[in-house]
Amino acid sequence: MELRQLRYFVAVAEEMNFTRAASRLHMTQPPLSRQIQQIEEAVGLSLFERGARPLKLTDAGRIFYEQAKRLVDESDEIVPLTRKLAELTERIVIGFVPSTLYGAIPEVIRAFREAAPQIELSLIEMFTGEQVDALKGGRIDVGFGRLRFDDTRLLREVLLEESMIVALPDSHPLALEQAPLTLAALANETLIIYPSQPRPSYADQQLAVLRDRALEPRAVHEVRELQTALGLVAAQAGVSLVPESVEGLRARGVVYRRLSDKNVFSPIVMSRRLHDEGPTTELFCSLARTLFRQRSDG
Repeated sequence: MELRQLRYFVAVAEEMNFTRAASRLHMTQPPLSRQIQQIEEAVGLSLFERGARPLKLTDAGRIFYEQAKRLVDESDEIVPLTRKLAELTERIVIGFVPSTLYGAIPEVIRAFREAAPQIELSLIEMFTGEQVDALKGGRIDVGFGRLRFDDTRLLREVLLEESMIVALPDSHPLALEQAPLTLAALANETLIIYPSQPRPSYADQQLAVLRDRALEPRAVHEVRELQTALGLVAAQAGVSLVPESVEGLRARGVVYRRLSDKNVFSPIVMSRRLHDEGPTTELFCSLARTLFRQRSDG
């Protein structure tokens, strides 16, 4: 069975109408009907309920649609991905979530540019979920995020389990504490989380830190980005749990305090395509592993 026949079937299954499907495929209805009949003959089963108005899939048709749709979608990724792979000797595109830029990633970028000055390097800010789709579509080559995910077509490596710390207004009573703060103390506070969308995100990690210990913040205030969260902390609107590397971002009116619980982490996850073993990507990933390890050991 040919890929084009699967495309015909998917179009009819999604439109549930031969006329609309034929228009979508830029063909006339009679040859489309013949193609569907040939598919059913090859399968040996009826895939559509004959005489049903509107058109309906049979049980076998629904199973066939799921598999056909997967194959069609994967084939649609091949052309842009192949084009992208052909460019790897000249260009590499990195996706990142903003909070990862306060750690070792700038060092990785500088080291790569020194090691391979002839290769163009581009950076694109995007959430982890967007990175997954962009990797599979060939729009980026390496992604740095904070969420673990499972996808058989991608490789992920946890480069660092970064400690979380508390961002507090400098006038807050807890800001005067010299000892590390307990999570229980934060249960009496308004917790400012980010990003509000899309979810799941780092915001869910912030909430999970308390909820995994049967604690709830007094209130939750969702904002779109880290800088907004720190601005609201400075305005005494609440407190926020941020990655340790953010401490280097000196925000007026904000102080940072360690937590007494040493098991509060947010990972930095590097991801790439499963079979992308080109020298450009390998060099970049090798530098990332080395520099993150050095920072962690230091």
